[in-house]
Amino acid sequence: MATHFNKISLRRRIAPWFAGIDGPLAFAVFLLACAGLLTMYSSGFDHGTRFEDHARNMLIAGTIMFVVAQVPPQRLMALAVPLYVLGVTLLVGVAVFGVTKKGARRWLNIGVTIQPSEILKIAMPLMLAWWFQKREGQLRPLDFVVAGALLAVPVGLIIKQPDLGTALLVLTAGMSVMFFAGMSWKLIVPPVVLGLVGVALVVFFEPQLCADGVRWPVLHDYQQQRICTLLDPTRDPLGKGFHIIQGMIAIGSGGVFGMGFMQGTQTHLEFIPERTTDFIFASFSEEFGLLGNLLLITAFIFLILRGLAIALEAPTLFSRLLAGAATMIFFAYAFVNMGMVSGILPVVGVPLPFISYGGTAMVTLGLALGILMSIANSKRLVQS
Repeated sequence: MATHFNKISLRRRIAPWFAGIDGPLAFAVFLLACAGLLTMYSSGFDHGTRFEDHARNMLIAGTIMFVVAQVPPQRLMALAVPLYVLGVTLLVGVAVFGVTKKGARRWLNIGVTIQPSEILKIAMPLMLAWWFQKREGQLRPLDFVVAGALLAVPVGLIIKQPDLGTALLVLTAGMSVMFFAGMSWKLIVPPVVLGLVGVALVVFFEPQLCADGVRWPVLHDYQQQRICTLLDPTRDPLGKGFHIIQGMIAIGSGGVFGMGFMQGTQTHLEFIPERTTDFIFASFSEEFGLLGNLLLITAFIFLILRGLAIALEAPTLFSRLLAGAATMIFFAYAFVNMGMVSGILPVVGVPLPFISYGGTAMVTLGLALGILMSIANSKRLVQS
């Protein structure tokens, strides 16, 4: 009798700690984490301690997710302005006296070396969700203009570093908040149309625009080279086009069922550059094939749909906007990474969530998951 009572008591004591965990979301993340560990073990088995470090990073991200899931959205809202100001201040610090590595000034040494742009992936949607929450019920076009300015400052500073991949993710997170807040299609359609026209012109006039000595306005040389390499990777097959060509070879060689776990030739003969980081999707495709890719994409779709469902059911405007933006972070990561490895998007430094090696990105993903679970939990508390 006493034993039975103690068991119930222990369960009841533990249960509140897991009340903030959303089951369907956790299941999708668990599947992706398993895929990430399998792929990292194979692609990084002769790459030092990559597998052990990847598992450690996952545990850190899981701990962050667990802690943030217990924090009510109202407290997250209180962090919006301070976190945004801190992030922008650090970005200014990077521009003035940042650390330069591989031709890019992206890091800041404050006793430890940090990359402040990562803070904005979370701080930006928090700030814009706070901004629109304060103006709920009385939104005017001017409010979207101010939101656009708040977004343009950090994005401009990140592009200047230059770091196109992170700038794209921060821009996606910010634009998601503005879209979910009700931004008019009249403001969305014109830049989209101009972008499509620009892409069409580049594709049509590619031989002239990508000829030696031709320099495009606005873009850095390396950005221009990435676009030209995307259009014709055989232009420099052993140089700038090597990543894309080897990635496509690995994806194609996987066939329908893949070559098998630990059997990828492109991976283990080290033809795939960055096989544990940005191009790990090529390694996964080679060993698990089309079927594995479909299962991986299905897991990502399930995660994204669950995130959007949480946003739809959120009790406040702030929660809805923040949940929508956090979900779009996962979409942007997965879409851009798979697109660049497959040769349909330019190569930028964007990892594949839970699959690619990287501590900073994993922490960002853990924060985003914790935010989604916090909002899901707040909805359950409101209903009860």
